[in-house]
Amino acid sequence: MTETSETTEPRGDATRARLLDAAIAAFAEKGFNGTTTRDIATAAGMSPAAVYVHHKSKEELLYLISRSGHQETLDLVRDAVASSSDPATALRNVIHDFAVHHARAQTVARIVNYELAALTPEHRAEIRAVRRQIDHTIRELVDRGVASGVFDTPDSRIATVALLSLGIDIARWYREGGDWSPEDIAVTYADMALRIVGAR
Repeated sequence: MTETSETTEPRGDATRARLLDAAIAAFAEKGFNGTTTRDIATAAGMSPAAVYVHHKSKEELLYLISRSGHQETLDLVRDAVASSSDPATALRNVIHDFAVHHARAQTVARIVNYELAALTPEHRAEIRAVRRQIDHTIRELVDRGVASGVFDTPDSRIATVALLSLGIDIARWYREGGDWSPEDIAVTYADMALRIVGAR
């Protein structure tokens, strides 16, 4: 690697990161369809042409934001599930961490969860596959709790949908400086989650 490439690659990474941050801000304010590449470039302090130097399209920016956000959520869920062999404790940790994440990162979470239709079919299929892994991980935990007699719920699929909806919807309504902190919401939602699955 030449000295020039060593110095320009970190600069290119920083520029791409700046454009991603600008896209997050623009998508959050105007929605994907209401945002132009000029809006993103302006928010990043660059010319519109600069967007295409680093990213193929506006949709690619949305895909990168969505892929990163979903992978982070999957990792968070898997870590929380693995935190305890007791299904009730593990579920409490999952929902607590899931809720805190969706409150603290509510701008990104709102984009990640509510702009899926704007992705290309190929990108949408990839993101849906990650979403299915998140769903499967939580459902497995619920099923394990039912099998061990810790949970009592007649339909683990519906319970899983309800559990995921708790956290995902936070991104729609949560705003900093409101009545509840992310921790307040997380503790309350963790208690609700145990009631949803009929924890004994």
